[in-house]
Amino acid sequence: MAKYILGIDQSTQGTKVLLFDNEGKAICRVDKGHRQIIDDRGWVEHDPMEIWHNLLEITKELLAETKVDSKDIAAVGISNQRETAMAWNRENGEPIYNAIVWQCARGAAICQRLDHDGFGDRVKDHTGIPLSPYFSGAKLAWIVENVGEAKSLLAADKLAVGTMDSWLVYKLTGGKAHKTDFSNASRTQLFNINTLKWDEEICNAFGLKASALPEVCDSNALYGTTDFEGLFEKPVPIHGVFGDSHAALYGQGCHTPGMIKATYGTGSSVMMNIGEKPIQSKKGLVTSLAWSLDGKPEYVLEGNINYTGASISWLKDNVELIESAKETAELAKKSNPADKTYFVPAFSGLGAPYWDSEATGMFTGITRVTGKAELVRAVVDSIAYQISDIAELMEEESGKELQGLRVDGGPTRNDYLMQFQADILDRPVEVPDVEELSAIGAAYAAGISAGIYENKKVFGSISRISYVSGMGQDRRDQLKSGWKSSIRRTLART
Repeated sequence: MAKYILGIDQSTQGTKVLLFDNEGKAICRVDKGHRQIIDDRGWVEHDPMEIWHNLLEITKELLAETKVDSKDIAAVGISNQRETAMAWNRENGEPIYNAIVWQCARGAAICQRLDHDGFGDRVKDHTGIPLSPYFSGAKLAWIVENVGEAKSLLAADKLAVGTMDSWLVYKLTGGKAHKTDFSNASRTQLFNINTLKWDEEICNAFGLKASALPEVCDSNALYGTTDFEGLFEKPVPIHGVFGDSHAALYGQGCHTPGMIKATYGTGSSVMMNIGEKPIQSKKGLVTSLAWSLDGKPEYVLEGNINYTGASISWLKDNVELIESAKETAELAKKSNPADKTYFVPAFSGLGAPYWDSEATGMFTGITRVTGKAELVRAVVDSIAYQISDIAELMEEESGKELQGLRVDGGPTRNDYLMQFQADILDRPVEVPDVEELSAIGAAYAAGISAGIYENKKVFGSISRISYVSGMGQDRRDQLKSGWKSSIRRTLART
């Protein structure tokens, strides 16, 4: 009888469930968005109970649509939005506050206080990431300091805190399991990536207790069993949990040191597998756990870019140069190749590897003959330049030569962008024939652990389109020099 794997991708905008057959092919996907709760301060929250009820609803819908018997589902894998954090009452399972989303910077004052107290370098050395409200620690500290019952529950060891994966595991197992995986733990800013344990000193500095945090497990561990509150006839094991970018790295088959992937979304995550030992970046990258599989932890270098696909949305929605993202490829191809226009998309500062929160965006090199096509091309090209900057920095800091770049996300359907990415990076760019790489990563890990999939076979079934550089070195050097000059001009204005 056929066996299936259920993949859950709990992302910032919504939750998806995908059903994979016994060969690893996605046969159905159902998704549902949830509210983005944003106030006039720009604070961003999600309702964790809304997310939980949405998951039950779309899982029921998926079973109805596919007519698959729940007894034939062998395991569940979960990927989730990273850094988003929440707290709940351990005794009754009720959230004490909404989930605070990764985008929310309300913990900035807490980070400033810790930095003033001399914790900045210690946090970076212990956790691999710079002290920042972007990560979960400051969000959880804010809850403890500002939500009435949080302190008393914490003092009584009745407070449970964690990231969205730990919340879903807790709800799916009926409150029996409070667990997370190494990839999510490493993004909280509370986990020591050297000792592979919650860092008591850092937790205390944030006003938290390690005992309130979830148990950290292998990414392919058995997290417990679930019947989705009676939706399934019998409980099935939860056998895979990853943060979404880590799940995409795994789903891309980047399982050996030196392999690198870039996810093109609103922004971009560029991530390199660096193997069994951490490398502390000196030039603006962060170090995290990729995952731990069967007791074997592996690390990554990561660079996050604020604006890649969002720059295309800006062209469409704000300046109205295009009506749809599809137009960008043809316009870029029609542009004058001699035009020297560059665009630096620092709409809200520059991320890795420049880290200038005060930078603002700018066009440079515009002349009288610069037109719509040239402006659009400059915006598209800026995506490739930013990815290339980080990939080359990873090669430098890791000492591992890049063989190619595996990519995923909506903008990878832009053949002009993919070719230019290969040209400017001077490495093959490989686009898989499947989407939803985060869900695939979690589902494949769960399926392998459940004995449904064979590693080489299931990953070998993914085929890729490869874009190879056709650009000469002189032209590449000229273009990259112009980009670097534009970056310097942008940074000089702050």
